[in-house]
Amino acid sequence: LRKDNPSSLCPCVCSCVSSQRDQKHRLSVCSKLCFAIGGAPYQITGSALGFFLQIYLLDVAQLDPFYASIILFVGRAWDAVTDPTVGFLVSRSPWTRYGRMLPWIVFSTPLAVLSYFLIWFVPPIEQGKVIWYLIFYCLFQTMQTCFHVPYSALTMFLSSDQKERDSATAYRMTVEVLGTLIGTAIQGQIVGGAIAPCISPPGMNVTEPSLTDLLNVSTSHVTLDHTKNAYMTASGVICGIYILCAIILFSGVKERRELVRPKSEPPMSFIQGLRLVMGHGPYAKLVMGFLFTSLAFMLLEGNFALFCSYTLGFRNNFQNILLVIMISATLMIPFWQWFLTKFGKKTAVYIGTTSVIPFMILLVCLESNLIMTFVVTFAAGVSVAAAFLLPWSMLPDVIDDFQLKNPGSRGHEAIFYSFYVFFTKFASGVSLGISTLSLNFAGYVTNGCSQPDAVHLTLRMLVSAAPIVLILLGLIIFIVYPINEVVRLNNRKELQKLRDSEQDSETDSSDSGNVV
Repeated sequence: LRKDNPSSLCPCVCSCVSSQRDQKHRLSVCSKLCFAIGGAPYQITGSALGFFLQIYLLDVAQLDPFYASIILFVGRAWDAVTDPTVGFLVSRSPWTRYGRMLPWIVFSTPLAVLSYFLIWFVPPIEQGKVIWYLIFYCLFQTMQTCFHVPYSALTMFLSSDQKERDSATAYRMTVEVLGTLIGTAIQGQIVGGAIAPCISPPGMNVTEPSLTDLLNVSTSHVTLDHTKNAYMTASGVICGIYILCAIILFSGVKERRELVRPKSEPPMSFIQGLRLVMGHGPYAKLVMGFLFTSLAFMLLEGNFALFCSYTLGFRNNFQNILLVIMISATLMIPFWQWFLTKFGKKTAVYIGTTSVIPFMILLVCLESNLIMTFVVTFAAGVSVAAAFLLPWSMLPDVIDDFQLKNPGSRGHEAIFYSFYVFFTKFASGVSLGISTLSLNFAGYVTNGCSQPDAVHLTLRMLVSAAPIVLILLGLIIFIVYPINEVVRLNNRKELQKLRDSEQDSETDSSDSGNVV
């Protein structure tokens, strides 16, 4: 039998070779779990910051809403800018004995942990608070980017088998939603037990029992200092989990060097990278579609604590409502993984994203009924799970499509991931800044027992009307997204043929060299 004539191989030999390749590309459950655990720090810290940073800056650090909006916008905008920068640096990083991505994760962890802890510390300098939070919020976002961009790109270096990558992504999304649940639980339950009494506006009688119950005014002896200490305690616990997850990821995951393809092009500038990724039609449509839908959920996330505390009147229960959403989302991740496998990813986008709209409408139409609020938020968590899973499950498909159509352009995986995160974070920074600024214009009262009607109306718009409009815009864009199940499966087959032919060519070259 000749090596250069595959057709001369008998069927059983071909079957054996194919089986060996499948086994080589397969990931163990342990590897998938260790990889998935590495995604928890991003979601744990992200959920704590997303749900609690705005209310922390306003009611605990007691910053003016205008300055709080500046911190939120600048921090997110800076975070967005660092993503493509780190993406370029990662793509140019040399291979080490530990891989290309993992060293970034290890070296960024200590500074990320330190800066995250200092975000939740109220400095004893009244005039320097804004600068303090800007510095450490931006520093943390930078270090978090140095962790998350390489981690996201690591997906492409676990296996060349698309099924195995999808499976690893499902593990990752399950753990990340669980991480969001853990972050919400730790921050919410520790802080929820130390909520300082609200401040009654002049002329308002809060000693009347019925009014006190309505506003959830605390009757305990908790002070603002207790609340500050609770936030620091929660951040300390989260920092410990962050370090543990980074150790597990580094110890249990190995990058496959054979999947690192040599780059055929010189290093690109920011503009060249932007043209590269946005010039690929499926990627541009995917990013724009998820840009709007992700923005909708970020608006909901950023303003939900204030909405529960003031508009619904559940000042002492908002952390439990947030917990219910995350529990629901965690439980539904396996369902959405099954759904997208059975019916396709594009169908899952439409069903999963639109299912939240009725509950967004119900949420703002409800009176202050705690039981009904729990029911509605649990149902809304079903859609939150889809929002977590689908973007990261569909990005590898777009990268595969790019590699198939541009076989000579290689080594750009980190750029694709970083630009997706860039667009999402920049838009979220704009949305959070505008939403906090709009509360300032509406007359938000820091740590007040009640808020003006204009604030209630603004919060209703921010958690219902605006997200619904953004979701509908995103779904309209997905109509023209070209990678359906037929295209995806065809790309998978063609890309596997391309990789097999490359391996055969390398084998033939090696054999020829040995003969010589």
